[in-house]
Amino acid sequence: MRQFFQRPFFSNPRTVLALWLLLALAAALAKIARHNNNFLIFRGVFWHTLQQTSLYAEYPAEYFDTNFYGPFFSLVIAPFAVVPEWLGLWMWLTALSLFLFAAIRQLPVRQGIQIATLWFCAHELLTSLFMAQFNIAIVAGIILTFVCLQRERDFWAAFWLMLGTFVKLYGIVGLAFFFFSKHKGRFIASLLFWAVVMFAAPMLISSPEYIISQYGEWYQSLTAKNAQNIFSGGQNISLLGMARKISGCASYSDLWLILPGMALLGLPFLRWKQFRHLPFQLTIVASVLMFTVLFSTGSESSTYIIAFVGVALWYWVAPWSRSRWDIALMIFAFILTSMSPSDLFPAYIRKTWVQPYALKALPIAIIWLRLIWELCRKDYADITSEKNA
Repeated sequence: MRQFFQRPFFSNPRTVLALWLLLALAAALAKIARHNNNFLIFRGVFWHTLQQTSLYAEYPAEYFDTNFYGPFFSLVIAPFAVVPEWLGLWMWLTALSLFLFAAIRQLPVRQGIQIATLWFCAHELLTSLFMAQFNIAIVAGIILTFVCLQRERDFWAAFWLMLGTFVKLYGIVGLAFFFFSKHKGRFIASLLFWAVVMFAAPMLISSPEYIISQYGEWYQSLTAKNAQNIFSGGQNISLLGMARKISGCASYSDLWLILPGMALLGLPFLRWKQFRHLPFQLTIVASVLMFTVLFSTGSESSTYIIAFVGVALWYWVAPWSRSRWDIALMIFAFILTSMSPSDLFPAYIRKTWVQPYALKALPIAIIWLRLIWELCRKDYADITSEKNA
């Protein structure tokens, strides 16, 4: 696998950048030719904010389903909502691709690891692009939160964390990197600053009373959505969903899985002496990315771009040679997690087993548990400057 990515054509950043831009164009053309419901919902957030109508009501004349993003998203989507629909969609998908591409290129690892990650995640990117999902920006924001903390730019780390939080809540997982900050007081102050700014900013195109009311509606819509997701075929494609759909049991609380999951996520932080090793920190990032998807009832197929970047980091940043079992897990994840929604995957297996039982989550869950074991047991100190410099 390493030799493949070291070939001149595949190791050139321009090659993979061109691929990612082509994927955005292909997804835009496919949605323009048919229906781009998600993007219509996103555009509606901006226009409904201007009109000061509910962001979370149904608008069957405009689109089906409802919005689940926060009021601040009205400003994020604004540049893409004021142009013609077809142009806005293409610009939106291109911006998402470029954003994640740039974030991965900012990771403090050698270029070969960056390029391998971009190639490995390309198909999962396409899956998310077809849904025009903000999840692509979520993973980019989580990465940049870590990168900025690692560079001691706590003010901007807080910006990326709050951006993801005020749009889709997922960004809050960036708080797991708090212990990597060398200026914790500054980081906390920056979080408070950006929280106030992003809470109030949508008032510039509406009114304070309206925005405050919409935050209340946002909470209500997310609560209702969580209840709907439990046995949804297209939602809850997570470890939570896999356990519930395989068992067929609706009577227990997800907290029976979430709380142990949080304990496992936090367990490696007890190894504070490992914090000074960059590979350890990067593997924590990988753990957080996978955890975000595995323990959310809102996870859907297009959400897995978040977890898949984590899988790539887990594999390539380790300061030891990966075993054949690790390689097998990567192949397993690529086939079952990334390829299962595509037409290249056997339709019978997808419709009979993968979709009904949320098996897309299975490889990620196995890799995450192995990652936690490594974080708790392995020494990340024996790394050469050539590996991750």
